[in-house]
Amino acid sequence: MSEDILKLGIPAGSLQKATIEIFDKAGFDILSSERSYLPSIDDGQIELTMLRAQEMSKYVVDGVLDAGITGYDWIMENDSDVVEVCELAYSKATSKPTRWVLAVPDESQVKKPQDLEGAIVATELVNVTKKYFADKNINVRVEFSWGATEVKARLVDGIVELTETGSSLRANNLRIIDTLVTSTTRFIANKQAWRNESKRQKIENVALLLNAAIEARSKVGLKMNIKKGDLDSILKILPAEKSPTVSKLADSDYVAIEVIIDEKTERSLVPALKRAGASGIITYPLNKVIH
Repeated sequence: MSEDILKLGIPAGSLQKATIEIFDKAGFDILSSERSYLPSIDDGQIELTMLRAQEMSKYVVDGVLDAGITGYDWIMENDSDVVEVCELAYSKATSKPTRWVLAVPDESQVKKPQDLEGAIVATELVNVTKKYFADKNINVRVEFSWGATEVKARLVDGIVELTETGSSLRANNLRIIDTLVTSTTRFIANKQAWRNESKRQKIENVALLLNAAIEARSKVGLKMNIKKGDLDSILKILPAEKSPTVSKLADSDYVAIEVIIDEKTERSLVPALKRAGASGIITYPLNKVIH
């Protein structure tokens, strides 16, 4: 029934590509074009809308959307009363959190936030920035920035800007004074939609699959054959927290081992396993890891 269709918002802009890739790994095929803000998805129970992350939580609060994906920073900025279903550990470039930082030009005399007393600060995150300075009893005029905020750092006294790696700030010869908020991507829901059993179950299903896809990005599957006599030595090489599956083979002198490992350990682990007697070693990518 139409009232059970989940109206889901996904972010346009910087998070768009990464979000669509995560949905793809989670098993959802999203088709979108540059001119359309109503992408299609191969799930008849979901209706997608693409919006800027900055305004997503407002539409979720108002019930225009049942659920959406946005940043913790914009939930704070909009003071949105929503259900935070889960954290989704991904961003534009990495899986690390992003930060809104107070920054000034390298040549500025400002060394600490208090040095900006009576100054002008430009940012897109106006409400959070005003609260930050108010909590410190620092009198600052906060102006809204319509983008390209790094350029304005030399037109005003300081900026509050989003950074993931800090490379853009360094490229513009800007120096970080403080961090206002650390933000990660969040899956949020409208409170009334959350009370709807059908919609809640769908939201929880999507959250489970998205987190499973995110978890799988840093993992690989590992298979190998070993002689039974080498089993103990092989198990000592594998990460202690892993519990491998050990299976019998047609040749009774051998067993097969299968385990999931962190991708970053693969390059050191595989040679060590080979030297310890493992053969037929195979590594393969994973789509989803569900604990």
